[in-house]
Amino acid sequence: MSLPAKQPRQKTCINGECRALFSPQRLGQKVCSPACGLATKDVNADKARKALADVGRKELIAAKEKIKTRAEHMKDAQTAFNAWVRERDAKLPCISCGRHHQGKYDAGHYRTVGSNPALRFEPLNCHRQCSPCNTHKSGDIVNYRIELVKRIGAELVEWLEGPHEAKRYAIEDLKAITAEYRAKTRELKRAAA
Repeated sequence: MSLPAKQPRQKTCINGECRALFSPQRLGQKVCSPACGLATKDVNADKARKALADVGRKELIAAKEKIKTRAEHMKDAQTAFNAWVRERDAKLPCISCGRHHQGKYDAGHYRTVGSNPALRFEPLNCHRQCSPCNTHKSGDIVNYRIELVKRIGAELVEWLEGPHEAKRYAIEDLKAITAEYRAKTRELKRAAA
């Protein structure tokens, strides 16, 4: 004895003018008749164009990523690291002048990237600093050091001031640093929300 075939559940036609109930004859059928299908073709065409544009954008981003230079990857890594430093120290005042203000804040390095590139991505070497102290007072290093000793201790400050072996970052290292600090920044923002 055979079981009767299960009838498909009725659907509502997606044509806004029709909206009739119908039993679909094929998988994925969304309209009750060919006339309703023709009436909704423009809606589907817009969706198809948008999907193609999204694919095009993704391919373009992937192509740009392939031709990025090491310097561009370094800039991305530095931007991600600096954003994390500003977010990490968001509740702290400027490390040099000790003020809270409404202006722009930078991620100020105690040992500058130019003088000691090995400490470029060292969290102990970089703190939230107001833009006037960082750019107009060249980091206000004397006051920076005084506050840095209070925050991390004299022993770690002496380590920062000591010699460091030069680091050569490969593109893969820079991509990993960028991803790591972007994830850490997102985590800090979620925790603050």
